[in-house]
Amino acid sequence: MKLYFAPLACSLAAHIVSRELDLPLERVQVDTRAQRVAGGADYRAVNPLGMVPALELPNGELLTENAAVLQYLAAQRPDSGMSPRTPLEQARLHQWLSFVGTELHKVVYLALLDEHAPDAVREEALRKAPPRLAYAARALENAEFLLPHFSVADAYLFTILHWSQVTPIRLADYPSLAAYVERIKARPAVARALHEELELYVEERARRKSERAPRPTREAPRQA
Repeated sequence: MKLYFAPLACSLAAHIVSRELDLPLERVQVDTRAQRVAGGADYRAVNPLGMVPALELPNGELLTENAAVLQYLAAQRPDSGMSPRTPLEQARLHQWLSFVGTELHKVVYLALLDEHAPDAVREEALRKAPPRLAYAARALENAEFLLPHFSVADAYLFTILHWSQVTPIRLADYPSLAAYVERIKARPAVARALHEELELYVEERARRKSERAPRPTREAPRQA
């Protein structure tokens, strides 16, 4: 399988799950601004929406959307416990994946991270953030994970909450969330994925800065 990802984007959740389950994935970095993959090919030829993650299956089919990709990866190791078996456990997993994907990722963090978002949009996102964060915080006050065990929902929630450090959101205002992020970050698979993507993110930022820098012009030769 081939995972298309962007450093520290929401695709980090799929990277974390692949490390947790020791899945043999080929990872392909995507520059989501330039819509190019490593080597310069147009990423929209892979995913017309230009978004990550995208998972190319062995038969050539493409799977997109975080919730779908994460659950498919978990199903590759059914005995790992990351893919619930009972109908209620499955429903709870879908509940949390839906909550993280819509109420936190899309409604709150996407607006705050969009450098082109109008101030009114960012203010509305900050207004909507507290009740949603408080909801997740209450669920984790007396629980280690969202479900009785570490699941793909935790990989997704951690990825989104980790973005808080570059937004006005203070996780310190939600002690159970702050503790949860530190707890998940300490997992070896999570730490490895985070370290690898941070290095790639720094390299990508440096490359973009270099590309934006004005190139020196040669002085035209003086005529005799």
